[in-house]
Amino acid sequence: MAHIALATAGIVLPPLLKVFFERMASHEFNDFFRERKLSDKLLRKLKIALLTVNAVLEDAEDRQFTEASVKDWLDELKGTLYDIEDILDEIATKDFRRTITSKVRHSISASHFVNKIEGEINVAFEILEDLAKQIGVLGLRAGVGGQPLERLPTTSFVEESGIFGRHQDEEAIIKSLFSNEASGSEIGVIVIVGMGGIGKTTLAQLVYNDNRVKEHFDLKAWVCVSDPFDVFMVMKTIIEEIGLSTNADSTNLNHLQINLKKMLTGKRFLFVLDDVWDKNNAKWEVLSNALKSGIQGSRVIVTTRDQDVARVVHASATHHIIELPKEDCWSLFAKFAFHDGHPDAYPKLEAIGRQIVEKCKGLPLAIKAIGSLLWSKLDVDEWDNVFRSELWDLSVEETSILPALKLSYKYLSSLLKRCFAYCSIFPKDYTFKKDKLVLLWMAEGLLPQPKNKTMEEVGDDYFLALVSRSLFQRSSRNKYIMHDLVSDLAKFISKQFALSLEDDYSHDVRSRTRHFSYYCEKVHLMNFKTFHEAKRLRTILELNFFRNGLFIRRGVQFLLPMRRCLRVLILCYHADIAKLPDSIGKLIHLRYLDLSYTGIERLPDSLCKLCNLQILNLSHCRFLAALPRDTHKLINLRHLNFAETCIKEMPTNLGKLKCLQTLTKFIVGKIDSGSSIGELQTLTNLRGSLSIFGLQNVECSADAKDKNMRDMKYLVELVLEWKLGTNASESHIIVLDSLQPHSNLKSLTINQYGGKSFPNWVGHASFSNIASLRLEYCKFCCSLPPLGQLPSLQDLSIVGLDGVVTIGREFYGSGSSSIKPFVALKFVRFEKMLKWEEWFSFDAENEGGAFPNLRELKIYRCPNFAYFLKGGFRAPNLKDFRVIDCGRLPSLPDKMHILLPSLEKLYIEDCPKVESFPEGGLPSNLNEISISNCDKLFARRTGWGLQKLLCVRRFSIGDKSEDVEFFPDEGLLPASLTYLHIEGFPNLKSLDKKGLQHLTTLAELEIEWCPKLECMPEDGLPASLTTVNISFCPLLEKEWDMKREK
Repeated sequence: MAHIALATAGIVLPPLLKVFFERMASHEFNDFFRERKLSDKLLRKLKIALLTVNAVLEDAEDRQFTEASVKDWLDELKGTLYDIEDILDEIATKDFRRTITSKVRHSISASHFVNKIEGEINVAFEILEDLAKQIGVLGLRAGVGGQPLERLPTTSFVEESGIFGRHQDEEAIIKSLFSNEASGSEIGVIVIVGMGGIGKTTLAQLVYNDNRVKEHFDLKAWVCVSDPFDVFMVMKTIIEEIGLSTNADSTNLNHLQINLKKMLTGKRFLFVLDDVWDKNNAKWEVLSNALKSGIQGSRVIVTTRDQDVARVVHASATHHIIELPKEDCWSLFAKFAFHDGHPDAYPKLEAIGRQIVEKCKGLPLAIKAIGSLLWSKLDVDEWDNVFRSELWDLSVEETSILPALKLSYKYLSSLLKRCFAYCSIFPKDYTFKKDKLVLLWMAEGLLPQPKNKTMEEVGDDYFLALVSRSLFQRSSRNKYIMHDLVSDLAKFISKQFALSLEDDYSHDVRSRTRHFSYYCEKVHLMNFKTFHEAKRLRTILELNFFRNGLFIRRGVQFLLPMRRCLRVLILCYHADIAKLPDSIGKLIHLRYLDLSYTGIERLPDSLCKLCNLQILNLSHCRFLAALPRDTHKLINLRHLNFAETCIKEMPTNLGKLKCLQTLTKFIVGKIDSGSSIGELQTLTNLRGSLSIFGLQNVECSADAKDKNMRDMKYLVELVLEWKLGTNASESHIIVLDSLQPHSNLKSLTINQYGGKSFPNWVGHASFSNIASLRLEYCKFCCSLPPLGQLPSLQDLSIVGLDGVVTIGREFYGSGSSSIKPFVALKFVRFEKMLKWEEWFSFDAENEGGAFPNLRELKIYRCPNFAYFLKGGFRAPNLKDFRVIDCGRLPSLPDKMHILLPSLEKLYIEDCPKVESFPEGGLPSNLNEISISNCDKLFARRTGWGLQKLLCVRRFSIGDKSEDVEFFPDEGLLPASLTYLHIEGFPNLKSLDKKGLQHLTTLAELEIEWCPKLECMPEDGLPASLTTVNISFCPLLEKEWDMKREK
């Protein structure tokens, strides 16, 4: 067979297609085709047809926006490429299965397969041949990109009366212009970043024409750059803008550069480079070298849609411009839509107009374009038609919106274009997460597999590239959204191939539909019969996890068996899905299966035939008790999540899944059943979080030997858990020592470990990335590891270490005294330490500063804890300190007012032996105090001295003292309180007026569990009170209800 390599021809084809042709050059693949007698000539003809249409693809991509016939041609081509990709995938799968089974079967079914494939290739070739014949008729040109719609160059002129909502942006940029952040020979470059049509140029014009700016700079120039970035023309324009002539015929860049440097020497200048796309470092260096002769304070403003431009130009400040506020949007629209800018005389038009403005979602370009379209039109029906139409239905000349966004699309790479177009599957205003979208891209074959990166890492890069171009915008901490007009663009490109069931009317699935998403509550609108048309559906994506089983019941039973091209099947949150049909094994293209939060009870064995499956999400399937026996046959599986399931045993040979990157947990089986821990040795690509349970089943040293995890350098979080026995176990020490992870680890949890001590690696300084550490219920350990040596440790939790009596120097580490322990620690929790009695300081004088950054310290349920660090607990940044249920503790740390100067919250509860606050009182910055069931401390309340604490806003008090009938005592509480909580006084009869009357800022009073409390003081409650909550005080509640009724 002839060598065929489309990759070298520059074909813009799906990555799987490239892989296929590369594989065709191999000996194994040639044999596969020769055995099946597939026509060499047919494949060569297919290649030529693909090369022909590919040559004009870029021109067609550009012209689809303005020529419907070209759009139809391009859609036909895309549909055919989808079909070819499915054919190639099927061939590759057949070959792959043959390889792993090492069997060659000559049968009727094999012959049928060859005939089927050859027939499908013939159909695809005929379509491609027909498309190639249309190239001349459509005037499509090879080797050129379509010319962008003519765009007039921008100028510095601005009509300020037509600008709304940009004053704060203007002031922020002017502040950056006048700042001193750029110094020396560096040019201060301020980059304005935002999506097309957001108003970057307008903002730059406002700044450029501000009187303060005019007075501050000696020279000013405005250059409309666009694409490409022509350094020669930029320099020439700057020279002409500052009032000097150039030789119009000159092409000498060096001559221009020298002249420009001379002109700028000793001058403070401001240049605006508007609409920059090019990210060529070399071009920027040529220009910036000429600009360095200007004096300090010179500035360049760059406007761009691409955040990466800021990096290329070494921006000293980057300003992201966002959508206009709602009322400013309306003001802008009114100026363009109404003859005199005042809509008051047209209330019906104003009502519709405000709805139109909402659809523009704060984009000035869209607002101006549609406002201009409606200029002086007073017919209500015309306005209503615009409101109800899709923006892409308006012609390009009328709106100028598509050209603005078209440019953003045009300058994407071919691979990015496919990833962006796939997002048309999301409805407008749908928020999505990066990680999930990347997995969808991967499953659809949109991500290449380079040698030095994973596909997931490539997807991350692509995602960030779309964010930097403002096509994706952050909507919350970890979610993103597409502006409606960006969504419109994606849907325009993929209209024939993606369908999202989102509107209140019926949709018909087209024969070309490849991707389908839906909201469950809308699914009753779908005409299921039309699904017969979508025989090559690739994606079924549920969007909002609304618990409605209608579509799922019908879909799983009726639709799935016929959708053999499916690559993505997401069916989450459906409790009524108890099983999958055996026919799931026929979905040979399936890459992504998500059944999380369903009622699935078992997975069919046929699932293991899905050798292309990459993602299997079974999390929170609480009825699922086992994975299929042959799970190890899913050798392309990359992500396996079965957290929060009832699975207690792993299938054997899981170590064969060498592509695995996500394995949420691994359960070590007993010697005669399940998986041994040795299976993990080959899974070196695991990353993220891994929990290993059942480590008590690793019983002998031979089983544990060489099972360390130091090769898993991508793991971030590791949980190691045993099932604790009644006696300490030496084997646990051997096992834990052998499980030493890679030093890249950031979080470690060790649970129910049965050794008497920890191996040396736990707490070793080489684990410089560990930020979170939890030691839980290791009840035979008598001492803590040297955790103070971990330089990045921020969160430490020690629970249930019953054998620890003292915490001493071993806790801090035995290194040099010049190395401070726990330098990064912020949160510490000790809990259920049943034998713990004393906590020693880092050094004798407690001057070592062991906890310089500690923010929270919590000691819970340690019944024998009796002694804090000698000389007091020094933590200058501690804000939250809680001691709860420590029955033997006689006192709080000494010198709290000095050693804990930042303390804001203090909770002391169920500590009956604490008698008083330390000498010197409490820290002055306290704003919240809670004291509960501390009998001796409460008995000496007159000595608390809370009146000195001027910052306390919240105070909670509870006690079981039977002799308290009136509370609070006069002068007990600080006058600064805004919240007071009283709880658990068994004989309290009335609140004391004298103890409340000075609380002039008290806003909220809460009283609970005071069964004998029957009245409030007459006229004794502070006038500032706005909220009173009474619970489990039956007498008072009755009296209080009667008062409120009156």
